Amino acid sequence: MSQQKTWGGRFTGETDNRVELFTESISFDQRLYREDILASQAHARMLAHVGLLTADEAQAIVGVLADIQAEIERGEFSYSVKLEDIHTHIEQALIKRLGDIGRKLHTGRSRNDQVITDVKLWTRNAIDVIDARLLEMQRALLANAEAHRDLVIPGYTHFQRAQPVLVPHYFLAYVEKHQRDRQRLADCRKRVNVLSLGTAALAGTSLPIDREFVRKELGFDSVAANSLDVSSDRDFVLEFVFDLSLIALHLAGWAEEWILWSTTEFNFIDLPDAFCTGSSIMPHKKNPDVLELIRGKSARVAAALTQLTLLVKGLPLAYNRDLQEDKEALFDAFDTVSASLELAAALVRGTTFRREVIASRIETGYLDATTLMEFFVKQGVPLRSAHEAVGKLIRQCEERRCRLSDLAPETFDAIQPGLSGKVGAVLGVANALAAFQSYGSTAPAQVAWQLDAWHERLK
Repeated sequence: MSQQKTWGGRFTGETDNRVELFTESISFDQRLYREDILASQAHARMLAHVGLLTADEAQAIVGVLADIQAEIERGEFSYSVKLEDIHTHIEQALIKRLGDIGRKLHTGRSRNDQVITDVKLWTRNAIDVIDARLLEMQRALLANAEAHRDLVIPGYTHFQRAQPVLVPHYFLAYVEKHQRDRQRLADCRKRVNVLSLGTAALAGTSLPIDREFVRKELGFDSVAANSLDVSSDRDFVLEFVFDLSLIALHLAGWAEEWILWSTTEFNFIDLPDAFCTGSSIMPHKKNPDVLELIRGKSARVAAALTQLTLLVKGLPLAYNRDLQEDKEALFDAFDTVSASLELAAALVRGTTFRREVIASRIETGYLDATTLMEFFVKQGVPLRSAHEAVGKLIRQCEERRCRLSDLAPETFDAIQPGLSGKVGAVLGVANALAAFQSYGSTAPAQVAWQLDAWHERLK
């Protein structure tokens, strides 16, 4: 393969080897080969369409580019830091096989608009991959919700027992979070799907190219309107990685809960053996390593977002070589979230709840206290007075080591005469759960309706 630089005409000396090592990006941008070839084939067809290539020349370029792609995919293509990036590698391979015809491919474009087009094509596909993984995660959550449709667990705030919730209500909370993740990705995709190719280095070109032709060839929704903006734009990369960071944070919070729930202290869930590991010295251990790494790897995604934010800080128009540094952060964030989602969905499907353990402790922690307070409100007691009264009842229970339902009837009559004959209807977890009414609550009827709705949405 020729080692000629695409920009070598201006220079008389050889590039320092240290500079070649420092500036190369082929070690990581080679994964853009499909996108580079796809965009180059569309560009060649456009050049023939406007008369800057003959039909035979375009056909030859398109065919040889397909051969180069096949060679790369067979692992037979060689790379060199002297050729800097994947774009130069492919162009030089084309020139080696087609001579002057290959030298015509770069007509009307720059590496600046070529690179950003490739990255947009890659990001568009990456968004679709992550969306599909999120959908699978939602379906896994929904399946486990159905498997435990009637199971009640404690809901927590400040990691203290708060109120009873149905397990399906818990799972649907994450279905909702991931739906917002998918909505953000869909919105991001709109800004990704704008064609950059044809803006050249920064100011456009005097050649009669047809950008609309290329747009249709590559399936973009629209054509970027300002060439200066295109050369410097990495907004879509930051937006995508921001979306990935939120997904990673959602997964990290879920992983933290399940790590705790799998401990002997909680013992709420039984994680599948296939997603746990053991200890090299303690034979009884079953460690939730996958969950811990999902939690830990979220830091990589957040760090990628920080890296990209600082990368573009203060960059003047138009293109600057700094922007070469966007790809490693982008690729790593995608790879991390994609792998995390794939494992998370499988882990959710394989995890079961320890019903007997949960049932044995569900009545502890005064999960019916708030419902009791609201019962007092329904009887005409002002909310603040009801709150104070229930707080005092809880103090009595703590002193006696009993539940609210164990208190003597006259205790409730002391708050308001006649309550003792009615209060039993809201005491205990089952009664407290049945008392919920509001839209979006953990009321059994509400949860059943939401489950049916999500089954329909996630078909």
